Amino acid sequence: MRPTVSDARVRLAVLGKPIAHSKSPDLHLAAYRRLALDWSYERVEMDGAGVGEFVLSRDASWRGLSLTMPLKYDVIPVLDEIDVVARLTGAANTVLFDGGRRLGFNTDVGGVVRSLAEAGLETAHTAVIIGGGATAASALVAVAELGVAHVRLLLRRPEAGEALVELGRSVGVVVEPEHLGALAASEAVDVVVSTLPGGTDAGVAASEELIGGALLLDVAYAPWPTPLASQWIAAGGRVIDGSGMLLHQALLQVRVFVGGDPTVPLPDEADVLAVMRESL
Repeated sequence: MRPTVSDARVRLAVLGKPIAHSKSPDLHLAAYRRLALDWSYERVEMDGAGVGEFVLSRDASWRGLSLTMPLKYDVIPVLDEIDVVARLTGAANTVLFDGGRRLGFNTDVGGVVRSLAEAGLETAHTAVIIGGGATAASALVAVAELGVAHVRLLLRRPEAGEALVELGRSVGVVVEPEHLGALAASEAVDVVVSTLPGGTDAGVAASEELIGGALLLDVAYAPWPTPLASQWIAAGGRVIDGSGMLLHQALLQVRVFVGGDPTVPLPDEADVLAVMRESL
């Protein structure tokens, strides 16, 4: 049965380290005000070593949690059930407390898909993904949903890409790990997703062919532009930052916290999304 929640004040939070910069409270509180829900949503600085105990010790006033890296991996062992997307990626960025159960969801995949769609990319065949962590796993599942059949995975250590190669097989995508330096000689693809932490310099310039042919989604949004995004901008390429992904994954989290299901739209969802966007 889909869980419901009353209008009584409940508690939510975003966990991570560092966390002071997080825009999640602004996004979520804007949504709950629009939905006339007097809920709290706070920042909690937390590392992977403490997340399990934190989750297990929440009382009945808690409705849910948003998680940043590396907690998306570390939380899995203390969850009673995870959705199919979290199971695929091995990462949950959302925890719902539901009648004593701890349920995990991954809304990052939906955030990537919706962000790319807003930029006009609803289908694709080829992609480059830069980085190999939880966000890269979500990006891989997202581009598979768009129809991508081949991904070049660029890493500082290509041998570390085996888990994403296996994930690719499970979603029907051929993933080829390569050294990050291959960015300089890359052929054109439909989309590039960079999951490097904000401000990280890849140390290599992307090829003119890649910049000219691909939409770049750089999941960072502060500081902006990143070194990679600056290359795209300087060359007149198409680039979007990670704020759209942040916005849309948060909207799906609000669906989870309000109605228990990331696939069920909120009441007046267009208005909810608009006020969330304004809060960024």
